Amino acid sequence: MSFAFDPLAIPSLPIHGSDQRFPVHRIYAIGRNYAAHAKEMGAQTVSRANPVFFTKPADALVPEGGNVPYPTATHDFHHEVEMVVALAKGGRDIDAAHALDCVFGYGVGLDLTRRDLQAAMKAKGLPWDVAKGFDHSAPVSALRAARETGHPTHARLSLAINGEVRQDTDIADMLFPVPEIIAELSKLFELKPGDLIFTGTPAGVGPLARGDRFRAELKGIAMLEGRIV
Repeated sequence: MSFAFDPLAIPSLPIHGSDQRFPVHRIYAIGRNYAAHAKEMGAQTVSRANPVFFTKPADALVPEGGNVPYPTATHDFHHEVEMVVALAKGGRDIDAAHALDCVFGYGVGLDLTRRDLQAAMKAKGLPWDVAKGFDHSAPVSALRAARETGHPTHARLSLAINGEVRQDTDIADMLFPVPEIIAELSKLFELKPGDLIFTGTPAGVGPLARGDRFRAELKGIAMLEGRIV
């Protein structure tokens, strides 16, 4: 097969303890998966009835953190720390009871957000793409294979900015746990090996400035450090 020009490199993440890399197909994310965060964003009630999903392009990845450019077209750039789930298998209409069979491993990432653009889109009932899917909006750590970690249901998820802890929770507080997220997503998309799922952020989201240093951690599993430039 010949292409009109050289195809771009496949986005990928390092795998802890391995020379292999994890090729990334798509990035999915769930919103409002922690009640306290939903309320801080203005939700009057929090319901498990209708999970909210959105996507980021795979090439929005910033593998292992490092320098993250402050994005254009925003004056209110926010951090959202999240556990990240990496899939090695996929499918449609996956039963939640078997969903963890699809999981390759886990990491920690930041769902970076142009909050002012998101607010403007929400006010007009428009999609959030420009607020969520911009370049360098998905820093993610190296992945830890599930065969090493098991499938965590309790783990401290935290984010410190310049040494000050801003977000801190246990993943047990998620409204939709990982098996349900995978099952619900597979009703909307055919999931594929290489998919990443950002599993929601806890309360404490806030602004980032140039020069800020971040340290995200999913305790015992993954850590991510970097700086906004």
